[in-house]
Amino acid sequence: MKTSRLILKPGREKAVLRRHPWIFSGALGWVEGGPAAGDCLRVESADGRFLAWGAYSPESQIVARLWSFEESRPLDDALVCELVQRAVAARHKHLPDTNALRLINAESDGLPGVICDRYAQQLVLQLTSAGATTRGETLVKALTEATGLDAVYERSDGDVMALEGLEVRSGSLRGPAPGGPITINEGALRFEVNVAEGQKTGFFLDQRDNRALVRRYAHAADVLDCFCYTGGFTLNALAGGARQVMAIDASDHALALARSHVELNGLNAERVDFVEDDVFKRLRKLRDQARAFDLIVLDPPKFAPTAAMADRAARGYKDINLLALKLLKPGGLLFTFSCSGGISRDLFQKIVAGAASDAGLPAQIVRGLGPSADHPVALAFPEGDYLKGLLVQLPG
Repeated sequence: MKTSRLILKPGREKAVLRRHPWIFSGALGWVEGGPAAGDCLRVESADGRFLAWGAYSPESQIVARLWSFEESRPLDDALVCELVQRAVAARHKHLPDTNALRLINAESDGLPGVICDRYAQQLVLQLTSAGATTRGETLVKALTEATGLDAVYERSDGDVMALEGLEVRSGSLRGPAPGGPITINEGALRFEVNVAEGQKTGFFLDQRDNRALVRRYAHAADVLDCFCYTGGFTLNALAGGARQVMAIDASDHALALARSHVELNGLNAERVDFVEDDVFKRLRKLRDQARAFDLIVLDPPKFAPTAAMADRAARGYKDINLLALKLLKPGGLLFTFSCSGGISRDLFQKIVAGAASDAGLPAQIVRGLGPSADHPVALAFPEGDYLKGLLVQLPG
């Protein structure tokens, strides 16, 4: 069978030589061999040099995603299985005290468009590129062999599917579909996860370490948890000995789950006030009431999925951080996050600095924050560094 080729425009090979895994349409010279979506491509420079093996995505602005930079290792089933085994094995070096963790983190594990999370005995798979979708059966087989687990559920249903020209897919790929919530643990805390309906693959696993950090600082504190979702930060604040927690979310369903998590863990429900409201509106109301908190968590949803939306998103991030800083007591702590791929770490820090300047507060960065160790970011793929955060403190 003749190998299809993708040839770059002259001078457009520099990113590939740095092992960046994306080829954008603007760098494309031409394609030979009539490949279909997901087919393997030999990627070459304009002068015919081998650069990489990739998978074709004709409906995407990213026309190819690269899986191998070794000429002797084309994109085949053997390579896919090896990459899966390597990713799963790497997690044992950082295995936290939990039965829920990310096993494959897409491009950063050399598997473009492949996300796999483990919740107890259930694997949840997201396939968000043509190359990943085409190799779905191989990925499922490799994952079950690498983990010894037989239950695989697919959640390929995010907004990115339309951008990639792919159909939304959700359902069981191996074994029975989960009959209800799956109970997971993070240390001594337990959560119930609905992998069929929850955000992302069911839970925000990437915030595990930051939840534990909130627990460390919450003792005797008045805590404000904004965009609390199902209560991850709230539960850790309560378990850390918070005096009182106000937890805000616009979703009554999420708040109901958060309340059930408080009960599930035997925590004192009288120390938490769940508020169903728009966070921006509630923060302004709290400001007008002259309320003040020792510790505030800002973990908003994605404001800027792409860099093209960064300017508009920056205004939202600045507004919410300005409001939160004004609600902090002297010596108070702000845990502030962005999960927007279109907002870089540098830009996010500038946004928070601008909010502190407008508030007239000499705030300090105590530490930078990011995802837990089961969410590695390849050095050649800075776009994978989507979750960024700051722990900010006011002078006492």
